[in-house]
Amino acid sequence: MPAKRPTPTSLPKNRAAPIPDSPRRRKSSTLSRGPFAKSYPSIIIFDVDGVLVDTRGSFQLTTLQTVRFFTKKRVTLRELHAWKNRPGFNDDWKLSTAWVNDLGADFAYDEIKKKFQQIYWGEGSQGNVRKEKWLLRKSTLARLAKQSELAVFTGRTWQELNYTLDRNDIRRFFKTIVTVEGVANPKPAPDGLLKILHGRAPTDALYVGDNIDDALAAQFAQVPFLAILPKTGEERRQRSTRLREIGALAILNDISELESWLRQRRTTSIRSSTSLPATL
Repeated sequence: MPAKRPTPTSLPKNRAAPIPDSPRRRKSSTLSRGPFAKSYPSIIIFDVDGVLVDTRGSFQLTTLQTVRFFTKKRVTLRELHAWKNRPGFNDDWKLSTAWVNDLGADFAYDEIKKKFQQIYWGEGSQGNVRKEKWLLRKSTLARLAKQSELAVFTGRTWQELNYTLDRNDIRRFFKTIVTVEGVANPKPAPDGLLKILHGRAPTDALYVGDNIDDALAAQFAQVPFLAILPKTGEERRQRSTRLREIGALAILNDISELESWLRQRRTTSIRSSTSLPATL
Protein backbone atom coordinates (compact mmCIF):
# COMPACT_ATOMS: atom_id res chain seq x y z
CA MET A 1 0.00 0.00 0.00
CA PRO A 2 1.59 3.34 -1.04
CA ALA A 3 2.81 5.67 1.69
CA LYS A 4 0.53 8.55 2.55
CA ARG A 5 1.61 12.08 1.73
CA PRO A 6 2.53 14.13 4.82
CA THR A 7 -0.21 16.50 5.93
CA PRO A 8 0.94 20.15 6.03
CA THR A 9 1.34 21.20 9.67
CA SER A 10 0.38 24.81 9.11
CA LEU A 11 -0.76 27.04 6.31
CA PRO A 12 -1.09 30.82 6.08
CA LYS A 13 -4.57 32.19 6.45
CA ASN A 14 -6.72 31.81 3.34
CA ARG A 15 -4.25 29.47 1.63
CA ALA A 16 -5.61 26.07 0.68
CA ALA A 17 -3.49 22.94 0.60
CA PRO A 18 -2.79 21.50 -2.87
CA ILE A 19 -4.96 18.59 -3.93
CA PRO A 20 -2.87 15.40 -4.20
CA ASP A 21 -2.70 13.33 -7.34
CA SER A 22 -5.74 11.27 -8.21
CA PRO A 23 -5.14 7.53 -7.97
CA ARG A 24 -6.64 7.15 -11.41
CA ARG A 25 -4.33 6.86 -14.34
CA ARG A 26 -5.37 7.66 -17.87
CA LYS A 27 -4.62 5.04 -20.52
CA SER A 28 -1.80 6.06 -22.80
CA SER A 29 -2.82 7.54 -26.12
CA THR A 30 -1.65 10.12 -28.59
CA LEU A 31 -3.34 12.73 -26.35
CA SER A 32 -0.83 12.01 -23.58
CA ARG A 33 2.06 13.39 -25.56
CA GLY A 34 3.25 16.94 -25.00
CA PRO A 35 1.98 19.55 -22.52
CA PHE A 36 -0.98 18.48 -20.36
CA ALA A 37 -2.31 15.17 -21.58
CA LYS A 38 -6.03 15.85 -21.50
CA SER A 39 -8.01 18.62 -23.17
CA TYR A 40 -7.63 20.93 -20.17
CA PRO A 41 -4.53 20.92 -17.95
CA SER A 42 -5.00 19.31 -14.54
CA ILE A 43 -4.04 22.60 -12.95
CA ILE A 44 -3.99 26.16 -14.28
CA ILE A 45 -1.71 28.49 -12.35
CA PHE A 46 -2.19 32.22 -12.81
CA ASP A 47 0.10 35.16 -12.31
CA VAL A 48 -1.92 38.19 -11.19
CA ASP A 49 -0.61 41.52 -12.45
CA GLY A 50 -1.11 41.96 -16.16
CA VAL A 51 -2.98 38.64 -16.36
CA LEU A 52 -5.95 38.67 -13.97
CA VAL A 53 -5.66 42.35 -13.07
CA ASP A 54 -5.05 45.44 -15.20
CA THR A 55 -2.41 47.32 -13.21
CA ARG A 56 -1.71 50.20 -15.56
CA GLY A 57 -3.43 52.62 -13.21
CA SER A 58 -2.13 51.00 -10.02
CA PHE A 59 1.30 49.37 -9.89
CA GLN A 60 2.58 50.77 -13.19
CA LEU A 61 1.43 54.31 -12.44
CA THR A 62 2.77 54.09 -8.89
CA THR A 63 6.18 53.01 -10.19
CA LEU A 64 6.33 55.99 -12.54
CA GLN A 65 5.19 58.42 -9.83
CA THR A 66 7.70 57.01 -7.34
CA VAL A 67 10.61 57.35 -9.73
CA ARG A 68 9.53 60.88 -10.65
CA PHE A 69 9.26 61.84 -6.96
CA PHE A 70 12.85 60.84 -6.17
CA THR A 71 14.55 61.89 -9.42
CA LYS A 72 12.43 64.90 -10.47
CA LYS A 73 12.74 63.52 -13.99
CA ARG A 74 10.10 62.57 -16.54
CA VAL A 75 9.95 58.81 -17.03
CA THR A 76 7.77 56.86 -19.44
CA LEU A 77 5.92 53.57 -19.81
CA ARG A 78 8.36 52.58 -22.54
CA GLU A 79 11.22 52.90 -20.06
CA LEU A 80 9.24 51.04 -17.41
CA HIS A 81 8.68 48.05 -19.69
CA ALA A 82 12.32 48.07 -20.72
CA TRP A 83 13.13 47.51 -17.04
CA LYS A 84 10.47 44.82 -16.76
CA ASN A 85 12.02 42.99 -19.69
CA ARG A 86 15.09 42.35 -17.58
CA PRO A 87 15.10 39.18 -15.45
CA GLY A 88 14.80 39.80 -11.73
CA PHE A 89 12.60 42.90 -11.84
CA ASN A 90 9.20 41.37 -11.12
CA ASP A 91 9.36 43.22 -7.76
CA ASP A 92 8.22 46.83 -8.31
CA TRP A 93 10.01 48.05 -5.16
CA LYS A 94 13.28 46.57 -6.38
CA LEU A 95 12.69 47.92 -9.89
CA SER A 96 11.89 51.42 -8.59
CA THR A 97 15.04 51.47 -6.45
CA ALA A 98 17.28 50.35 -9.29
CA TRP A 99 15.69 52.84 -11.67
CA VAL A 100 15.96 55.78 -9.26
CA ASN A 101 19.63 55.11 -8.58
CA ASP A 102 20.33 54.47 -12.26
CA LEU A 103 19.10 57.99 -12.97
CA GLY A 104 21.73 59.43 -10.64
CA ALA A 105 19.82 59.70 -7.37
CA ASP A 106 20.97 57.98 -4.20
CA PHE A 107 18.14 56.60 -2.08
CA ALA A 108 17.85 53.41 -0.04
CA TYR A 109 15.47 50.59 -0.88
CA ASP A 110 13.46 51.03 2.33
CA GLU A 111 12.90 54.74 1.68
CA ILE A 112 11.72 54.13 -1.88
CA LYS A 113 9.50 51.23 -0.80
CA LYS A 114 7.86 53.42 1.87
CA LYS A 115 7.03 56.15 -0.65
CA PHE A 116 5.79 53.56 -3.17
CA GLN A 117 3.41 52.14 -0.55
CA GLN A 118 2.13 55.60 0.36
CA ILE A 119 1.26 56.33 -3.27
CA TYR A 120 -0.16 52.88 -3.96
CA TRP A 121 -2.41 52.56 -0.89
CA GLY A 122 -3.16 56.24 -0.18
CA GLU A 123 -5.34 57.21 2.77
CA GLY A 124 -7.82 54.49 3.66
CA SER A 125 -6.88 52.39 0.60
CA GLN A 126 -8.04 55.18 -1.70
CA GLY A 127 -4.77 55.53 -3.59
CA ASN A 128 -3.79 54.05 -6.93
CA VAL A 129 -4.88 50.62 -5.70
CA ARG A 130 -8.46 51.70 -6.40
CA LYS A 131 -7.63 52.04 -10.10
CA GLU A 132 -6.82 48.39 -10.68
CA LYS A 133 -9.33 46.39 -12.69
CA TRP A 134 -10.18 42.67 -12.44
CA LEU A 135 -10.16 41.13 -15.93
CA LEU A 136 -11.62 37.62 -15.81
CA ARG A 137 -15.37 37.14 -15.33
CA LYS A 138 -16.59 35.06 -12.41
CA SER A 139 -18.64 32.93 -14.79
CA THR A 140 -15.48 32.08 -16.73
CA LEU A 141 -13.60 31.27 -13.54
CA ALA A 142 -16.44 28.99 -12.46
CA ARG A 143 -16.34 27.08 -15.77
CA LEU A 144 -12.56 26.76 -15.65
CA ALA A 145 -12.71 25.53 -12.05
CA LYS A 146 -14.98 22.66 -13.17
CA GLN A 147 -12.35 21.55 -15.71
CA SER A 148 -9.08 22.21 -13.85
CA GLU A 149 -7.76 23.03 -10.43
CA LEU A 150 -7.03 26.76 -10.30
CA ALA A 151 -4.10 28.29 -8.42
CA VAL A 152 -2.19 31.57 -8.10
CA PHE A 153 1.55 32.20 -8.00
CA THR A 154 2.26 35.92 -7.73
CA GLY A 155 5.00 38.31 -6.72
CA ARG A 156 2.44 40.28 -4.73
CA THR A 157 2.38 40.36 -0.94
CA TRP A 158 -0.52 38.80 0.97
CA GLN A 159 -1.85 42.25 1.82
CA GLU A 160 -1.94 43.30 -1.82
CA LEU A 161 -3.51 40.07 -3.03
CA ASN A 162 -6.05 39.79 -0.21
CA TYR A 163 -7.35 43.26 -1.04
CA THR A 164 -7.94 42.25 -4.66
CA LEU A 165 -9.45 38.83 -3.90
CA ASP A 166 -11.87 40.27 -1.34
CA ARG A 167 -12.80 43.35 -3.36
CA ASN A 168 -13.72 41.17 -6.35
CA ASP A 169 -15.11 38.22 -4.34
CA ILE A 170 -13.16 35.57 -6.25
CA ARG A 171 -11.03 33.87 -3.59
CA ARG A 172 -13.20 30.72 -3.60
CA PHE A 173 -12.15 29.74 -7.12
CA PHE A 174 -8.47 29.17 -6.24
CA LYS A 175 -7.39 25.99 -4.46
CA THR A 176 -3.84 27.14 -3.78
CA ILE A 177 -2.35 30.61 -3.50
CA VAL A 178 1.35 31.39 -3.21
CA THR A 179 2.54 34.97 -2.69
CA VAL A 180 6.05 36.34 -2.32
CA GLU A 181 6.08 35.55 1.40
CA GLY A 182 5.43 31.88 0.67
CA VAL A 183 8.70 31.16 -1.15
CA ALA A 184 12.36 31.23 -0.20
CA ASN A 185 13.28 32.56 -3.64
CA PRO A 186 11.01 34.87 -5.67
CA LYS A 187 10.56 34.73 -9.44
CA PRO A 188 12.29 33.91 -11.71
CA ALA A 189 13.01 31.03 -9.32
CA PRO A 190 10.41 28.26 -9.76
CA ASP A 191 9.78 27.77 -6.02
CA GLY A 192 6.15 28.87 -6.12
CA LEU A 193 5.27 26.63 -9.06
CA LEU A 194 6.93 23.61 -7.47
CA LYS A 195 5.10 24.31 -4.23
CA ILE A 196 1.76 24.34 -6.02
CA LEU A 197 2.56 21.20 -8.03
CA HIS A 198 3.33 19.36 -4.79
CA GLY A 199 4.98 16.50 -6.65
CA ARG A 200 2.58 16.37 -9.58
CA ALA A 201 3.84 16.18 -13.16
CA PRO A 202 4.72 19.69 -14.42
CA THR A 203 3.51 18.80 -17.92
CA ASP A 204 -0.02 18.41 -16.55
CA ALA A 205 -0.02 22.07 -15.50
CA LEU A 206 -0.16 25.42 -17.29
CA TYR A 207 1.27 28.69 -16.00
CA VAL A 208 -0.31 31.87 -17.37
CA GLY A 209 1.85 34.97 -17.05
CA ASP A 210 2.92 38.15 -18.76
CA ASN A 211 6.58 38.87 -18.12
CA ILE A 212 10.07 37.47 -18.46
CA ASP A 213 10.32 36.29 -14.86
CA ASP A 214 7.05 34.34 -15.23
CA ALA A 215 8.33 32.61 -18.35
CA LEU A 216 11.69 31.79 -16.77
CA ALA A 217 10.03 30.39 -13.64
CA ALA A 218 7.90 28.13 -15.85
CA GLN A 219 10.94 27.07 -17.85
CA PHE A 220 12.92 26.18 -14.70
CA ALA A 221 9.93 24.20 -13.33
CA GLN A 222 9.30 22.58 -16.76
CA VAL A 223 5.71 23.83 -16.68
CA PRO A 224 4.11 24.81 -20.03
CA PHE A 225 3.78 28.60 -20.25
CA LEU A 226 1.08 30.74 -21.85
CA ALA A 227 1.66 34.48 -22.21
CA ILE A 228 -0.86 37.32 -21.99
CA LEU A 229 0.10 40.61 -23.62
CA PRO A 230 -2.15 43.47 -24.78
CA LYS A 231 -2.64 43.51 -28.53
CA THR A 232 -1.14 46.99 -28.68
CA GLY A 233 1.23 48.67 -26.28
CA GLU A 234 4.78 48.57 -25.01
CA GLU A 235 4.37 45.16 -23.38
CA ARG A 236 3.82 43.36 -26.70
CA ARG A 237 6.28 45.46 -28.68
CA GLN A 238 9.09 44.88 -26.22
CA ARG A 239 8.36 41.45 -24.79
CA SER A 240 6.65 39.13 -27.27
CA THR A 241 9.77 37.94 -29.10
CA ARG A 242 11.64 37.14 -25.89
CA LEU A 243 8.67 35.26 -24.42
CA ARG A 244 8.48 33.08 -27.53
CA GLU A 245 12.22 32.43 -27.30
CA ILE A 246 11.81 31.25 -23.70
CA GLY A 247 9.09 28.86 -24.82
CA ALA A 248 5.63 30.43 -24.61
CA LEU A 249 3.05 28.11 -26.21
CA ALA A 250 1.16 31.15 -27.47
CA ILE A 251 0.61 34.84 -26.72
CA LEU A 252 -3.01 35.85 -26.15
CA ASN A 253 -4.30 39.42 -26.27
CA ASP A 254 -6.06 39.12 -22.91
CA ILE A 255 -7.15 36.54 -20.37
CA SER A 256 -10.70 36.36 -21.77
CA GLU A 257 -9.25 34.36 -24.70
CA LEU A 258 -8.02 31.54 -22.45
CA GLU A 259 -11.14 29.35 -22.71
CA SER A 260 -11.29 29.48 -26.49
CA TRP A 261 -7.55 28.76 -26.71
CA LEU A 262 -7.97 25.68 -24.50
CA ARG A 263 -10.95 24.48 -26.55
CA GLN A 264 -8.98 24.96 -29.76
CA ARG A 265 -6.11 22.88 -28.38
CA ARG A 266 -8.64 20.20 -27.41
CA THR A 267 -10.12 20.11 -30.92
CA THR A 268 -6.67 19.97 -32.49
CA SER A 269 -5.60 17.11 -30.15
CA ILE A 270 -8.74 15.09 -30.86
CA ARG A 271 -8.32 15.50 -34.62
CA SER A 272 -4.67 14.47 -34.38
CA SER A 273 -5.50 11.39 -32.31
CA THR A 274 -8.28 10.18 -34.61
CA SER A 275 -6.62 10.85 -37.96
CA LEU A 276 -5.71 7.76 -39.99
CA PRO A 277 -2.12 7.16 -41.07
CA ALA A 278 -1.29 7.94 -44.66
CA THR A 279 -1.65 5.04 -47.13
CA LEU A 280 1.68 3.69 -48.31
